[in-house]
Amino acid sequence: MQNLIEDFKRAVNESYERLAGLAEAESAEPISPGKWSRRELLGHLIDSASNNHQRFVRAQIDGGLTFPDYKQNDWVERQGYKDESWADLVLLWKSYNQHMLHIISRMSNDTLDALCAIGNDEPVTLRFLVEDYFGHVKHHLKQILA
Repeated sequence: MQNLIEDFKRAVNESYERLAGLAEAESAEPISPGKWSRRELLGHLIDSASNNHQRFVRAQIDGGLTFPDYKQNDWVERQGYKDESWADLVLLWKSYNQHMLHIISRMSNDTLDALCAIGNDEPVTLRFLVEDYFGHVKHHLKQILA
């Protein structure tokens, strides 16, 4: 897990510099026709951090849980990321992920084995959720920074 944490930490720090360098106007343009803008996609990653923050902490406290589904389109739309400052979103994304790294670095191996279900999906370990979160963030960063 430590190698994953270090890799993700590097990805957050390196991506922050590149994200901060994108122009405000560029961040508002859809990545492709009918798709989210960079602002909305980064907002989606902030929502992912928010949802996973709850999962990571609550699963440690209760030894696993069932969590509600994440309705990503509704979350992005309701929060109006397309109208929010790019610089503010970039800073929030970086800060939230630094906190997520702090939380994850404190998890014990026993805690990482806690079973969690999201919606009606089959239960998975907290370790899987952490690894999936890292992969999800890196996947979308490639889209934003392409």
